[in-house]
Amino acid sequence: VGIDDWSWRRATSYGTIIVDLERRSVIDILDDRSVESAATWLRDHPCVEIVSRDRCGLYAQATREGAPQARQVADRFHLVQNLRSAIEEQMSLSGRATGRAILSEDAIVDAATHRRRARLAHRQSRQEIFDILHALRQQGLSYSEIARRTGYERRSVTKWLKFEAPPDRRRAALNSTSPWSFEAFLAQCWKDGNRCGRHLFHYVKQRGYTGSFANLERLLGAWRRGERGQGDAVPPVASKLEPVRDPDTGHAISPVVAAARCIKPRGLLTDWQARKVDALKHGSEAFAEMRRLAMRFNGILRGRRSAPLDTWIDDAIDSELIPIMRFARVLRRDIDAVNSAIELPWSNGQTEG
Repeated sequence: VGIDDWSWRRATSYGTIIVDLERRSVIDILDDRSVESAATWLRDHPCVEIVSRDRCGLYAQATREGAPQARQVADRFHLVQNLRSAIEEQMSLSGRATGRAILSEDAIVDAATHRRRARLAHRQSRQEIFDILHALRQQGLSYSEIARRTGYERRSVTKWLKFEAPPDRRRAALNSTSPWSFEAFLAQCWKDGNRCGRHLFHYVKQRGYTGSFANLERLLGAWRRGERGQGDAVPPVASKLEPVRDPDTGHAISPVVAAARCIKPRGLLTDWQARKVDALKHGSEAFAEMRRLAMRFNGILRGRRSAPLDTWIDDAIDSELIPIMRFARVLRRDIDAVNSAIELPWSNGQTEG
């Protein structure tokens, strides 16, 4: 069977969907998303031999409790997406000014060091983005072609070209996606000695947090660096990353785009995407290392042989790239399910659609 969460009402109410992967049909939909209900269902169906699930610990625990005889299979799509998220996080460690900002090297360093200069850098970035998009439009290029050349979504291009001047960025109100909304609770946990990111992530999720673990880790990382007397300093590993320009536009390549290109095999890249990858490999030691690891990981998944995985995990941990190390350690904790994902044909795709 495949098991996953099911949205009764988007982002507010969830149940659990259970699919017969052999017959490609829904078996049951549970009212809630909990270890107890999923484990009870599995206990009532002792014939289950395979459980395909995502990386969420909830269904892993439910399977251990309700169907200890079953072989757990991690979903391959989520494995690749988790790696992509780790790459994106690593590419973001240089600071937001090196993402979409078009800045000089000196300006980037200043922006990472001084908050006031960072705000100025973002304003300068918006001016340059505005100028580039309007210049391309004046050359007669279509919105779609501008989006292709710059890496922006077509929607964003359309919005920017409607502006007569660069929009001023306003600080967004805190909401449930921001860990700062839970600062008081997190600070108390921190004071009490509970500093494990995964534990704190679980606690704030119970209190309504809808953001990512990576966002929470950025907040906790700043607190850890503060205790070491480094203030808001970027961790030393981030020095491996440098802002890399798109060879076609001169625009700094964003972490999102870099991560998406990093996991895509060379044969599937368009010519302009391949030029981006080559620029990133040449300009960023960390990207080049992550690209090698990503291609090896894809090869392991496609080859359906789990034997090379242990060596891959060791190499990923030795990379000293914190998000990649974290991803590798999580794989090791879930090694049986990951090995099954590599060796068996089952995946959770049917539960997604």
